[in-house]
Amino acid sequence: MRRDSSAPLRTRLFAGLALASFAFLLVPGMVAAQETGTVAGRVTRAADGGELSSVSVSIPGIGLSTVTGTDGRYTLRRVPAGPQTIVFRWLGYRPTEVQVVVEPGATVTADAALEAVVISLGEIVVEGASRAPERIVEAPAAISVVPQEVLQSVAITGQAPLALQSVPGVDVVQSGVNDFNVNARGFNSSLNRRVLTLQDGRDLAIAFLGSQEWAGLTQPLDDLGRVEMVRGPGSALYGANAFSGVINITTPTAREVLGSRMTIAGGELETFRVDGRHAGLAADGRIGFRVNGGFNRSDTYSRSRTLRNGTSLRQEYEEATDEPVPVTVEAIPLNGERIDPVTGVVSGDRDPLRNIYGSGRLDYYLDNGSVASVDGGVSRVENEIFVTGIGRVQVDQAVKPYVRAALAADRYNVFGYWNSRTSLEPQLSLTSGLEIEERSDIFHLEGQNNWNFLEDRGRVVYGASYRNTKVNTSGTLMNLANDNRSDDLYSAYGQVEYRIAPQVRLVGAARFDDGDLIESQFSPKGAIVFSPNESHSFRVSVNRAFQTPNYSEFFLQVPVAAPTAGPRTLEGSIETYYAAVRQNIPPPFLADLTITDDLPWQFAPLTNALALGNANLEVEKVTGWEVGYKGSLGDRVYITADAYINQLRNFVTDLLPGVNPAYPSYALTSEVNVPDELTALDARLAQLGLPENHPLRAPIPLLLGGHGQLEQGTRIQGGNALATLPDGSRAIVLSYTNAGSVTERGIELGIGYQFTPEIRGDVSFTGFSFDVDEEEQAAGDQLVPNTPSKKATFSLSYAGQQGFDGNVTLRLVDGHDWAAGIFQG
Repeated sequence: MRRDSSAPLRTRLFAGLALASFAFLLVPGMVAAQETGTVAGRVTRAADGGELSSVSVSIPGIGLSTVTGTDGRYTLRRVPAGPQTIVFRWLGYRPTEVQVVVEPGATVTADAALEAVVISLGEIVVEGASRAPERIVEAPAAISVVPQEVLQSVAITGQAPLALQSVPGVDVVQSGVNDFNVNARGFNSSLNRRVLTLQDGRDLAIAFLGSQEWAGLTQPLDDLGRVEMVRGPGSALYGANAFSGVINITTPTAREVLGSRMTIAGGELETFRVDGRHAGLAADGRIGFRVNGGFNRSDTYSRSRTLRNGTSLRQEYEEATDEPVPVTVEAIPLNGERIDPVTGVVSGDRDPLRNIYGSGRLDYYLDNGSVASVDGGVSRVENEIFVTGIGRVQVDQAVKPYVRAALAADRYNVFGYWNSRTSLEPQLSLTSGLEIEERSDIFHLEGQNNWNFLEDRGRVVYGASYRNTKVNTSGTLMNLANDNRSDDLYSAYGQVEYRIAPQVRLVGAARFDDGDLIESQFSPKGAIVFSPNESHSFRVSVNRAFQTPNYSEFFLQVPVAAPTAGPRTLEGSIETYYAAVRQNIPPPFLADLTITDDLPWQFAPLTNALALGNANLEVEKVTGWEVGYKGSLGDRVYITADAYINQLRNFVTDLLPGVNPAYPSYALTSEVNVPDELTALDARLAQLGLPENHPLRAPIPLLLGGHGQLEQGTRIQGGNALATLPDGSRAIVLSYTNAGSVTERGIELGIGYQFTPEIRGDVSFTGFSFDVDEEEQAAGDQLVPNTPSKKATFSLSYAGQQGFDGNVTLRLVDGHDWAAGIFQG
């Protein structure tokens, strides 16, 4: 963690750069007024004349575009007068151009009949790899686009991560109905944040934990538009936490989803879901608006684990595994259930999971094709359960509002947003019963520009951002000295591409991040892309990325067990016993013995057992080397193949004893050896003829036993957890540190085949292996990738012209070990 006097200077420097960048970015938007007209028409299928909705209608060169409505009709307003070319595009249909002459103040008709063809998957355009549009075949990174039919088929579940489970190299781990962890290329965790998730540039992560709260989305999955998954280190363009990849979600503008839609769904676990959306145009098409809202209710397959004999987890999972299931006891049951105080048996009905969400968007369409937009939304989740490093946590009620404003054009993009999360009712640690409060706010401002040079042989993308994060847990999760805090992060990035030959493109990128919580980070990237023709490309790349510890790892302060009076009682008993010996045995008989009348242990009346953060943690780092191929074989087959070697280091460990220098370890025998003193004293009393049951000898075995129990109780995961707090008192302390180095290797294969315009098949395979440098591993820590060594997916999807969709998926996954926090197996 860094706090220095250069922060004001750094603030002024970045503010100046940001203002200069934003001023330059706005220059392209200044265009002269001109005479305009309107183009309108209807798009149909050539085969049967049926209407086609969602067809992209655009005019190249001037940035005007829209999509057809459910009736196949479209309107383009404020089209410059004169000859224009109208382009119609939609997956599964041959692109069509219509020439028109636009008269000032008049409307010209341009209808189109599209011919169905087998989709050329290589023509798909993506933005996530370079933060600028490019054909997926030419992207300088491993990137996949979730097919629209997959989004539509998964949308009915409300479980967005399921749409990614067929992407090569991606792990989707489910811990509850809506609790998912999405990761790429190994080393997943119970609260994964190695994959940065963006929606229209807005980071969806929770501020305190840095992970995703998938139940808190404000739009249904089928309204999210395009979902891209970039695999591999990505900090060169995206910064912190683009450690293993980036999920880039781009939602449509209002005019791309004109009309109304309602969905009603139901299923197992008494699931009921309803949501609706309406989008329209106003002010002669210059303003677009979209509103949506929804409600989701479901039972949970999570169970209370409160049986006092510790067998709850065993009963829950013994039929699902051949491995031993550990004994575990949680302090409180799930919401809605009651607990028998003696046996821990629960009764009553679990409260259902509930999620209410809504959002709205207002677009203003400028004459030059730019779009100014303001959108916002809010979601409220109830009774969700997170699996965390300190056990399961149930969210009673939490709300997540956001507001975003943006100005987007072909060459520039300026946006800012505010994310917030507030626990309306305390969140509950099921393990300890602790009530947890949280209020967090994220303010983010960013600008980006891109331009071509040397007759489009080269391209430059650059930008800068500022982020402020505020977190307040009211002392329930963080120590008061660091709670209710505000932290800044400043970033600047850029990428230069240059085509040194028609078939060879060089790519270089870098990003600089600096902030209150981290030392300055420089993240470079280099790539060579060889494209022998438009349908095939080969690439070699090297990337560096980092992951910032979250607020919990920096500043956590929570009890891990109830305070105990045992240590102070033992200390007092020994001191009282020594006083009794001195009162009853003449000093000459004790002269050569060591008897510490005032023990230096300094136990408080109650000794706490605490999980404490480490404010001096460093970022985790990864350097990755990758080779890849993308190719389109004709119009039917699309192939991707990627192989990589990553070097990961500086992991943030699980909670461990004796690893944080801020709380130095304390051994009971470091200043005084009580067992040796008691043993020698017992021998002397025996020499004096006192029998074992004598009042001065009888306490010694009890005191030795108590000392042994105390020493054993302070050893956790093989280490000494007894530590000295800053006030000089002793406590059981678990904390975090940086340790570990791992080399991981993997291959990712994907094949897509378009049997017909309506039927598509996809096959993927992922292989993974790793080596741990045991010399750099912290004692007691487990570096486990939490990912299978092999997995494969087979899927078949159908998107019929009459509106019938279907999808069948088969996943084959090798069993593998899991270790994250207190959950291991």
